[in-house]
Amino acid sequence: MSNLSLLTFVLMALATYLTRIGGYLALRNRKLGPKATAIMDAAPGCVLISVLAPHFASGRPADMAALALTVVAASRLSMLPTVLVAVVSAGMMRNFA
Repeated sequence: MSNLSLLTFVLMALATYLTRIGGYLALRNRKLGPKATAIMDAAPGCVLISVLAPHFASGRPADMAALALTVVAASRLSMLPTVLVAVVSAGMMRNFA
């Protein structure tokens, strides 16, 4: 693993952790409704997606098709099946494209 990859990984983990702890510190004395709780639970994932999404803008048709399948899966399935769809679709699209 290159130093840049390691640094990127550490910074993404730090951003995810700070997002979690920041939300906790800012809202620890408040009672959140279900909608606000769902938003707070999704925030760290949004940080990760904002880092990964530009990679898929490469214009490779296989990656774009796999991304589209993953978005559809994410809107209908829980996390584990969505990850499986993402990995399998990306592998198959790259292999057959």
